[in-house]
Amino acid sequence: MKFLLTRAKGSTKALAERLGISRRTVERYRAGTLTKPQKRPQAALVEETESEWQPQVRAQAREPAATSSGMMVHVTAYFGFTCSGSSDDGRERTITTAISPTYAKQILELQEAGAAEGDLHPIVAEAITESYFTEWGTRAAGLRADFTHVASIEFWF
Repeated sequence: MKFLLTRAKGSTKALAERLGISRRTVERYRAGTLTKPQKRPQAALVEETESEWQPQVRAQAREPAATSSGMMVHVTAYFGFTCSGSSDDGRERTITTAISPTYAKQILELQEAGAAEGDLHPIVAEAITESYFTEWGTRAAGLRADFTHVASIEFWF
């Protein structure tokens, strides 16, 4: 509990008021001396953490993903291909691959703007084509992969 409380905004008194608990209870949580939290204060602490602390953590993780490290994508969908001389028919695949910071930035910006998952599909398909199917441009020049019937899509840093 100590870690959660040290990240919350404001003073101990303000936090206690927001959570509807005593200031002394917050202080005991912070000190780690209150080992059996009641359900209501514990739920309030989780909510406070998610609403105030998690967005900060996400922002810290998104910045390097968009500028230097990229991110991972895991997709289960039907992949079809466009390429002269391709012998690989479209089919459902589950692919997990790294995507470049360029594509990560585009995806993150669309997510922040409130884009629906379907709006991300063309960019994700390009990113997967680059990293997985053409291996960063080292093979299958001119290949384009599109996907439809998306069963799942997940991103992580």
